[in-house]
Amino acid sequence: MSPNPMPSIGLRRLAGRMLAAAAALTVGLVAAPESRAQETFRVGIVTFLSGPAAESFGVPARHGAEFLIEQLNKGAAPAPYNQVGFGGMRIEPVIVDENGGATKQVQELRNLYQRENVDAVVGYIGSGDCLAVAPVAEELKKFLILFDCGTPRIFEDSSYRYVFRTAAHATQDNVALARYMRARNINAGSFSLINQDYAWGQDSRGDFIAAMQQLYPQATMNADLLPKFGAGQYGTEISALARANSNVIYSSLWGGDLQAFILQGAPRGVFQRSQLVLSAADHVLQPLGERMPNGTIIGARGAYGLMSPDTPLNRWFFDGYSQARGGVYPVQAAYRITQALLGLKTAVEKAMAANGGKKPTPEQLADAMRGSEWQSPGGLIQMKLGNGHQAIQSMAIGRTRWDAARRQVVIEDIQRFAAECVNPPANMRSLDWIKAGFPGAKCDTPAN
Repeated sequence: MSPNPMPSIGLRRLAGRMLAAAAALTVGLVAAPESRAQETFRVGIVTFLSGPAAESFGVPARHGAEFLIEQLNKGAAPAPYNQVGFGGMRIEPVIVDENGGATKQVQELRNLYQRENVDAVVGYIGSGDCLAVAPVAEELKKFLILFDCGTPRIFEDSSYRYVFRTAAHATQDNVALARYMRARNINAGSFSLINQDYAWGQDSRGDFIAAMQQLYPQATMNADLLPKFGAGQYGTEISALARANSNVIYSSLWGGDLQAFILQGAPRGVFQRSQLVLSAADHVLQPLGERMPNGTIIGARGAYGLMSPDTPLNRWFFDGYSQARGGVYPVQAAYRITQALLGLKTAVEKAMAANGGKKPTPEQLADAMRGSEWQSPGGLIQMKLGNGHQAIQSMAIGRTRWDAARRQVVIEDIQRFAAECVNPPANMRSLDWIKAGFPGAKCDTPAN
């Protein structure tokens, strides 16, 4: 984490200045009678706004939320999302920085519910933060959507009534990578790994190793490195990877850590000698540009950005976001928070329809969200795991190439995987499913 986290109160003030209209309505809400409260729906949004995870991940998530909320409040989104706000209620975002660690996030979550009086919270990129805040929301009986974090343990180790995750967990990222490599006969007789030493990195490492044991049973594992989150300097690890000289280097590094690793490793030729395989990397393509190694096999934690499907909903989102951000196209974090907010809108309006048009309680909202499904710019989202609290979705993997004429990295040789090809069935834990040889996987079904 950043050594100088920005104080949360300061960030809320900053968010207020940047969202002046919403802030004005917020002030009005404090003393509003119940009839006014029925006209608005306050959403706490938590994402990294400072620190190494902000530039390429947390801030794009914020931009995605701001774009979508603006469109929804104008009733300008395409059908079936063209009803104003949430069921006619104007959406009021309260944006909070995720930087600062799990203990800080637990307090911020309590503040959102108890002081800011939000109706729901959509947030959290860090797996450690998700593991910390989920029990708190449950204790308070408040509605919480985890929009990004990847550890499968959220709903495999616990069960919740008020907590949901509207994006697939990390297992699909690693199973899809291994399937992609096998389908293209990538030479992976030996492989090395570098992952962050916390829940996301450790769980990703375990899933990838298990998937390789199934699809490349003769492969040998060489270097197995676990630098701390936010390490920033990887000279020692890059030397170890160079000495290992494996056919494949796998990593689940992301954000500023991933950028630093690539920038420090490329000049030493490590990625020319070994095939680089990254589970979550589309978000660094625009910042790195031509410094991104050609031929890198990457995932985006879904079918997002340059690997997103050609649908009317996606064209509306991709083009609208790009225009609003001066030509910068949306990447995985923007897609993931968008699909969370569209899922929340779907659940709110479903609950209102069953509640005489009134704002739903957390219990009514949870009942509407459990086991639901909806279309997003990245494809169909289905709440099929964790007793209807955990999403699965289709997945895409491709290879990078710097296009000098277009002055950007493009992704080629894209392969799509159906959700039920790369996610476990509802009755199995992820790692058990991989180690058992993916029983029940449906890989002949087209990705949606």
